[in-house]
Amino acid sequence: MSINKLGVGKFLTTKTIFKLCLMFLFCFSSNGQSYKTTEAAKYDVVIYGGTSAGVAAALQSSRLGKSVVLIEPTNRIGGLTTGGLGQTDIGNKQAIGGISREFYENIKKYYDDPDNWKWEKSSDYMDSGQTRTKEGEASMWTFEPSAALSVYKAMMDKENIKVVYSERLNRSSGVKKVNGRIESITMESDKIFIGKVYLDATYEGDLMATAGISYAIGREVTMNMGKP
Repeated sequence: MSINKLGVGKFLTTKTIFKLCLMFLFCFSSNGQSYKTTEAAKYDVVIYGGTSAGVAAALQSSRLGKSVVLIEPTNRIGGLTTGGLGQTDIGNKQAIGGISREFYENIKKYYDDPDNWKWEKSSDYMDSGQTRTKEGEASMWTFEPSAALSVYKAMMDKENIKVVYSERLNRSSGVKKVNGRIESITMESDKIFIGKVYLDATYEGDLMATAGISYAIGREVTMNMGKP
């Protein structure tokens, strides 16, 4: 059956068909699923892994005046600290300093706000063991996952840190190296990040492994130099 018999021939002139083709090409090229951009985001420091180590590295890098991106494969930063490990053995509290000490002091400030006690009163809270917070102490050593997440976000909001969630490194071809140095890293989504310095703050060490960095498996070996 011809176009004319369908009753649309008089509308589809050559000029109209040309315009429709241009519109089709524009829509196709604008579709993120059909067209993948190769534009790369550039930073001084690229940190892969939003664990507590990654958060601390991002904070310190920003405070040194560097542009920072923190790439987290999941939708939540903080690793074990914001995932439920809110009470651990501490030992000598005087050995804890820097950003770690700052975090625990901010936890104390967080719980100094009565509005943050939703399930019990602060006077009813009982703690024991090495994590006990002494009266008048500036730090608090136990916390809820939500408290840790709130504190981390508040600390990072004051800094020049770009946080990217749900982006996982392409393990097969995601690390581009030139003369033994990492030039860029690519995510599974094809997003590219370029940095002067790259830090692997994951628990798994995916970035180091993909980059071909040597590693050891097992516990550290302690050498006694004074005895055979």
